[in-house]
Amino acid sequence: MYDLKFKRIYEPVSEEDGFRILIDRLWPRGVSKEKADVDHWAKGLTPSEKLRKDYHQERIDHDTFAARYRKELSELEKAEDGDIADVRVIKDKLAEGPVTCLTAVKNVAGSHVPTLEDFLRKKLS
Repeated sequence: MYDLKFKRIYEPVSEEDGFRILIDRLWPRGVSKEKADVDHWAKGLTPSEKLRKDYHQERIDHDTFAARYRKELSELEKAEDGDIADVRVIKDKLAEGPVTCLTAVKNVAGSHVPTLEDFLRKKLS
């Protein structure tokens, strides 16, 4: 079994975090790189800029956003022959210990995080 966790980047760094991966497209406001203690920035797994903007500007609802994001992840997987570089990093690091995915979003449930978490858990099972 693997130890994959998700938390907000504003929570204190913990020894239990293990390898820390930022899963947001934009760097979190008010967080220095030193304080963030991020080991890897998985921009390749984040929603596209257009999709992110469409959702934040309320041109699409959350269900549409999640469906389009799942499609983007599926297309990325096809483009990389099923071996997405950022997913490979996560798999490799999970073999060594815990991995914590970090986000700055306030409303985690209404963000890209649940879709990404579902995608990653399926890829890792």
